[in-house]
Amino acid sequence: MSRVLIVNADDYGLTPGVSAGILEAHRHGIVTSTSVLALAPAFEESAPALRGCAGIGIGVHLAAVGEDPPLLPASRVPSLVGEGGAFPATWRAFLFRAARVRTSELEAEFSAQIERVKGAGLAVDHLDAHQHLHLLPRVREVVLHLARRFSISAIRVPRAGSRRLPGIGVRLLARGLARHAARAGIAYPEATEGFDDSGAMRTDRFRRALLRIAASGARSAEIFVHPGEAADPARDRYRWGYDWSGELAALLDPGTREAVARAGFRLGTFRDVVRP
Repeated sequence: MSRVLIVNADDYGLTPGVSAGILEAHRHGIVTSTSVLALAPAFEESAPALRGCAGIGIGVHLAAVGEDPPLLPASRVPSLVGEGGAFPATWRAFLFRAARVRTSELEAEFSAQIERVKGAGLAVDHLDAHQHLHLLPRVREVVLHLARRFSISAIRVPRAGSRRLPGIGVRLLARGLARHAARAGIAYPEATEGFDDSGAMRTDRFRRALLRIAASGARSAEIFVHPGEAADPARDRYRWGYDWSGELAALLDPGTREAVARAGFRLGTFRDVVRP
C-alpha cells in the first residue's frame, strides 16, 4: 500500500491574497487540501473559486479565537466573547476563560461555521481548528460530536516535536485527541508536521519535516502550511509574523515535489485516510 501525504493549507478565506496563494499552490504546486476559515472577511468572495477548483480537499478551520468576530451574534455566544463581542485573541487567552465556556455555545458557533462552508457548495472532508483549540478536551468533544453530526469522516491531530512546554503539552493532548477520535470512528493521519514551523515552512524546513515523517514509518501524514501572495495589504490586520510568500515559494518549487516522491509518498487528501 502506498504512503499518502496531505499538504493542507490553512486559513482559506482569510484575505484575497491568502486564498489566491492557496489556489496557486494547489494548481501549480503540491497543496492538496485546504481548511476554510468561514468567519474570515474574504470568505464570501473566495468561496466560488474554491468551489470550482477540481481535486482539492476541503476542511473547516473552526475558530473560537482570533481577530475576526463569531458568525453568531454575541448575545447568543456570551461565554465565547469578551467586551465588544470579540473572541479571545489567542489560545492562551482562551485558556483563561475556558472554564466559563459553555459547550452548547461552542457547538452553536462551530455548527454555524460548518454550515456556512457547506452552504457555499463546498464538500467538507475534515475538521481542524484555528490555533489547534480542538486539542483541548472540552473543545475536542464538541468537534468530534460535530464531525459525526455532519458526517465528516476525518480530523487533524496536531503534533509537536519541540521539548519546550507548549510542545510537551501538544504531544500529551494529541494522544487524547487521537484516542477519542478512534473511539468515535473518526479518521486522522498517523503523523503530522507543521506545528513547530508554523508560518515558517520554507523549502528547507518543509524537506526536514518530510524526512521526519518518512523516518517515522507512518503510512499517512499531513503537513499543514500557510501560503499566500506577497503583496496583500488586507493581511496587515493579522500580525502573526508569518512568511506567507516564502511558504508559497516552497510549495511551488519543483524540487519539493521531487522530494515528496523520493520519500515514497503520493499526494492525497483526508479522504485517503478514511477506511471504506
